[in-house]
Order: sequence, then structure tokens, then C-alpha cells
Amino acid sequence: MHEKSIAILNRALADELAAVHQYMYFHFHCDDQGYDPLSNLFKQTAITEMMHAEDLAERILFLGGEVEMELAEPVAKVHDIKGMLAKAKEMEMASVHDYNQSALECAANGDSASKQIFEKLVTGEEGHWDNFDTMEMHLEKFGEQFLALQSIERSKSMGGGGHPGA
Repeated sequence: MHEKSIAILNRALADELAAVHQYMYFHFHCDDQGYDPLSNLFKQTAITEMMHAEDLAERILFLGGEVEMELAEPVAKVHDIKGMLAKAKEMEMASVHDYNQSALECAANGDSASKQIFEKLVTGEEGHWDNFDTMEMHLEKFGEQFLALQSIERSKSMGGGGHPGA
């Protein structure tokens, strides 16, 4: 009875797991470059995506399904900030589209609880998109100075000593 919902939930789980990996990859590179606010944004978004994955997995198990742990796509090896933000926004908009469709499919299957999970996810993904869009607007408006100021603030907070543990 719930096979369709389980498949839909596992597809979303694969997307969320891919997002966790992608955003942690971006976090590592931003942290390495000293861009703390952006690094923290990617890290916090990855943590939120992990919680989304947990909600999906719990629902799959409740429905008697098997939790699949494959990633929807491999990590994109993007190193420039503009490319990272563009990739993040692209991923979030794809999730919004997919999760809206998934909510409709679950409703059509008579699975209102899964529908509600997807509706909640849509709201979260739209918030992530907005956060990335705001960062992108700051970068476009202030250019490289925006990133340089982040590096300067990091250096000041560390007594000019560079990266922690260095």
C-alpha cells in the first residue's frame, strides 16, 4: 500500500544526503579560505539538511520500507564562491519543485502524513534558497571586498594568527 510513498521518500532522502555532502564540501573550502560567515552558512544548512534526511528516514521506516542511503548526485567540485552559491541555489530550487510534486503524489496516494513532511520541507528549502540568494546579492553588490572583509574579521578575531590550529 505504501510502496509509492516509500519510493518518493527515498528519492527525497537521496537528495537530502547529496545536499549534506555538497554543503559540507563548500563549508570546508570556505573555511579554508577564511570566509567564516559563508562557511557557517553552508555548515548550518548541511546540518538542517541532515535533520530533513532523518525525518524522511523515520517516515520510511514507519511505513515499513528500507532506508536507501545512496546520494542523488556526486559532490560538485566547485571552488569559487559564485559557483558555490549558484550550485546551492540550483539545488534548493530543484528540491522545492520536487518536494511540491512529491506532496501532491503522496496526497494522491492517500498518505497525508508524508504530504505534510514534504510541505514542511518546501518551506525549509525556500529559506535555504533565500539565505544563499542574500549572500549572492552581497557578493554582487560589494564584490571581492565582501569576501576580503570576512577574511580580515577572521584574522582580527584570531589575533592575526590565521587559521585556528595553524
